Formats: sequence, C-alpha cells, structure tokens
Amino acid sequence: MNSEHIVKSFDEELQQLNTVVLRMGGVAEAQFAGAIDALVRRDSALAEKVVKGDEAVDQMDLELDEDAIRTLALRQPMANDLREVISALKISSDLERIGDYAKNIAKRTIALNQLAHHEAVRSIPRMAKLVQAIIKDVLDAYANHDANRALDVWHRDEEVDEMYTALFRELLTYMMEDPRNITPCTHLLFIAKNVERIGDHATNIAETTYYLTTGKRIEGGRPKSDTTSFQVVEPEGEEAAQDGKEKEGA
Repeated sequence: MNSEHIVKSFDEELQQLNTVVLRMGGVAEAQFAGAIDALVRRDSALAEKVVKGDEAVDQMDLELDEDAIRTLALRQPMANDLREVISALKISSDLERIGDYAKNIAKRTIALNQLAHHEAVRSIPRMAKLVQAIIKDVLDAYANHDANRALDVWHRDEEVDEMYTALFRELLTYMMEDPRNITPCTHLLFIAKNVERIGDHATNIAETTYYLTTGKRIEGGRPKSDTTSFQVVEPEGEEAAQDGKEKEGA
C-alpha cells in the first residue's frame, strides 16, 4: 500500500466521521421537531414514534464512537486531523443528548394528553422554534467549517435562556392561581427545561465547531440569561399584604 493510498483512505475515514455526525444531526433535529409537533397537535401516536426513534440516534452515536476510536488507534492523527476526530466525538455526544431530551418531551406529551388542554402549551412552540433554528444553523456551521456562523449561534443561546425564564414565571403563576393547573404546568415546566437544555447542547456544538475551525476557544464566558434558579414568585395576595404593611410603616 503506497503512501498516497494511505492518505486517501485516511481522508475517507475523516469524511465518514463527518457524514455520520451530519446524518445523526438530521435525525436528532427531526426527533425534536416531531416531539414539538406531537405536543402542539396532542398526538400521542406521533409522540410514541419519537420515543421509539431515539434508538436510531443512540445507534449512530455508538457507530461513530467505534469509528473514531479505530481511527485514533490506527492513524494516530495530529493537529487538524486530531481536532476533526475529537470534534466528531464531542458533537455526537451532544446530538445524542438532544435526542434524549426530544424523547423526554414526547413522554411528557403522552402524559399531558391524558389531561385537559392547557393554554400555557402555546408558549412552548415559540421557544422551540428558536432552538430549532439554532440547531439547523450550527449543523450548517459544522458542515461548512464556518467559525463566524458558529459564533453567531453561540451568542443566540442567551435569547433561549430569556424565553425560558419568562415561561418559567408564567407557569408558576398559573399554578398559584389554581391548584388544578399544577399537574399540567409541572409537565410543561419539564418540557420547557428540556427545550432549554437542547439549546445548551446546540451551543456546545457551536463551541466545538469554532475550535475545530480555528484551533482556538471562544473567548469570554458563555452568555447566560437563565435566572430561574433565583426566581421567587409570590401569590398576589401575599404581595398585596406586604405592600400594605410597608405603607403602614411609612
């Protein structure tokens, strides 16, 4: 086997890793879209299909792991080639998690469909639409080795966090207004968190793509606007009582 053939076969192996990542990304993207569609349409059959479809994402993740480990062992890549292999491994892990969160959304949808329709469902698709656009753009950035596009995606995660924080407060308010809202809104809170986490993994892919393309890390901390860990939403009656005490003491 001559050196030219060895180089060509190595290039084919790297291209195969890239192809599997993009195929896996397409499936994960479709899984997420299907889960949100099932939620909006209250379609339990579609939700079940999404749950079962997660196996395909998991299988591709295993396939890529095996291919990448084989390439590392046999080729011992360095520099740019090594970044290609490591990036494929990291991105496939993020895509596998996106598939898991899509499955979780589908499972929650099946549970929600046993309950009466709740108007708060309308807020989820707006947030999901933004995350779907981010996934599409970050996969395009990876396919084209586009560092600028990856950086743009990285910054857009802040908008997802802001929408999640607003939705978190909205759902808590519904639960305080009527105890009958607690069960459906709890499921919706978990769904919203899953959507937000999918956005985080898409942002991870953006960071990996930027590093793959430039050999550098994105400078500065990741922009975050998820403040739900510090949210305190008081019932209106308690707020009014507190305001009255403050006025009496003035």
